[in-house]
Amino acid sequence: MLLIPAIDLKNGHCVRLKQGLMEQVTVFSESPAEQAQHWLEAGARRLHLVDLDGAFAGAPRNRAAIQAILNEVGDRIPVQLGGGIRDLDTIDRCLDAGLTYVIIGTAAVKNPGFLRDACTAFPGHVIVGLDAKDGKVATEGWSKLTGHEVVDLAKKYEDYGVEAIIYTDIGRDGMLTGVNVEATVHLAQSLTIPVIASGGLSSLDDVRALCAVEDEGIFATIAGRAIYDGSLDFQAAQTLADELSAA
Repeated sequence: MLLIPAIDLKNGHCVRLKQGLMEQVTVFSESPAEQAQHWLEAGARRLHLVDLDGAFAGAPRNRAAIQAILNEVGDRIPVQLGGGIRDLDTIDRCLDAGLTYVIIGTAAVKNPGFLRDACTAFPGHVIVGLDAKDGKVATEGWSKLTGHEVVDLAKKYEDYGVEAIIYTDIGRDGMLTGVNVEATVHLAQSLTIPVIASGGLSSLDDVRALCAVEDEGIFATIAGRAIYDGSLDFQAAQTLADELSAA
């Protein structure tokens, strides 16, 4: 089980939101590149970047901070980016800059033809982020709930050739209330591609719970607020996950 530290970017800073609300923001670092280096030194084997401004604007807005992170760690571990990636030219620029994966969220729901084209043009580099509440998919930086069922969309995207699905329970994200393991397992059991759990990771008990269902197809989890406010020690959590996965 891989733990992936999240670096959420807003106005060039590393921040965390509660339930995706831009007005519920806490700044954790003025230097995202230094934060990336910190997680690398703590044992991170992948990084998860979110351009929050880009998610709302519809195009990346934190390019300088993203490039600084890639300059710092991009040649040592894979880095994935979501937020405002809604055309093939943007994907091309992202991968050229040194990103390993791009995460398509809103555009996958609103423009499935684009997602299909992206998987064809950039095989092995496209991940879909499905953000949901009560099983329904949300878009536009979580500001709009759709009528789409998570599992139905995920199956369609799997057919397109996406590399993995990131599943976020937006009711739990940033709230430190624990991962929605049941819903994540339900999704993973419906697919053959890997699922990355997201939203609510808060304790070593969450790590244990996810490792217990790793064989269902959940290969990683994204760690956010808990590793920033100190309630979860990232290094200890990854060590525990490695021990449980090897058992």
